[in-house]
Amino acid sequence: MADFDQELDTSGLNCPMPVMKTKKALKGLDSGQVLHVIATDSGSADDIPELLDTTGDSMVESGNDGGVYHFYIRKAG
Repeated sequence: MADFDQELDTSGLNCPMPVMKTKKALKGLDSGQVLHVIATDSGSADDIPELLDTTGDSMVESGNDGGVYHFYIRKAG
């Protein structure tokens, strides 16, 4: 598990809400800070990395723990 500055729990939310909330949360971070996103929507496994392709932010670490997805995202500089 990576260190993080802010946590966003989107458990129980379906597409597109996890992506929309992640995008909004990233806008509020300073460069270099890490956002930990928790999601239960299986689509997030594809949607969150696709979001990062458009924002330029980077995935530090990700994983799936029994249907709970964890994403650690570093805000671009």
